Amino acid sequence: MSTATSDNRCLDSVDAVLAAVGQDLGTTGWITVTQERINTFAEATGDHQWIHVDPERARTGPFGACVAHGYLTLSLANLFLPELVSYRRLKLGVNYGCDKVRFPAPVKVGARLRGRGLVLAAEPVKGEGVQITVRISVEIEDADKPGCVVDTVSRLYFE
Repeated sequence: MSTATSDNRCLDSVDAVLAAVGQDLGTTGWITVTQERINTFAEATGDHQWIHVDPERARTGPFGACVAHGYLTLSLANLFLPELVSYRRLKLGVNYGCDKVRFPAPVKVGARLRGRGLVLAAEPVKGEGVQITVRISVEIEDADKPGCVVDTVSRLYFE
């Protein structure tokens, strides 16, 4: 979990998180998906399918270029989330899981992506904490559909 910055929404208590339900968190800055990032992900996961790592073959494939792994695109939610929301006075924050994940559009190498956030839900949890669900849409510049939409679930405990 991130510390507060001036560019994102900062929440500092269970009550603040509960009050944020329905709030649009805006967008992050853009990042470019490089072949190097895709190759590094392939090494980390052992997924060397040609549509990801073989630019020559991928040029004649269904997408006309290499595409990022769906799970690489999903993992960017972890990069974007702290840009969208941060927490002050946080004792502990843990990723609890994801409720729904979809990959509506392929992410081609060279694409520019950003995250868009929306607080879907929040509810108190045992131990004086709060569970927050934030939808992250991984938007592709100049595309009609996002590369990934995920409902992230975090558990937060404040001082």
